[in-house]
Amino acid sequence: MKNIFDKNDNQELIGRINLLTPYAKPQWGKMTVDQMLSHCISPIDVAFGTQKLKMSFPMRILGRMMKKSWLDAPEFKKNSPTAKEFIRKDTYDFELTKTELIQKVEKLGEGFQVIKIETHPFWGKLNETDWNNLQWKHLDHH
Repeated sequence: MKNIFDKNDNQELIGRINLLTPYAKPQWGKMTVDQMLSHCISPIDVAFGTQKLKMSFPMRILGRMMKKSWLDAPEFKKNSPTAKEFIRKDTYDFELTKTELIQKVEKLGEGFQVIKIETHPFWGKLNETDWNNLQWKHLDHH
């Protein structure tokens, strides 16, 4: 699997983001390309400690129970459930949002030390491999 913290793999992902245009049509799902870009920023912000997720106790337990099967899966399934904080219904400036996502992905390319939270609100305690799996698979998924 590719590594979001590896500069070469990270640049490959950024290259894919750079290919997007405001007119790109989704291959699946309901989001527009600008919504998808904004949506992709949120989990990175959680990792950086700049976005909080509110999880009920049952959801925290569920996340910890599902963690291994999700993070060890080869990819995320289409139309998987998402945190309400990650749902996008507004319109976003395509270029600004794309630039912001690229900057945040580049920051992940600096290495695991950029991750500021140790315990994810849903998944629980995550190590470097877990964070890579989560971030890489989510971005690759979209």
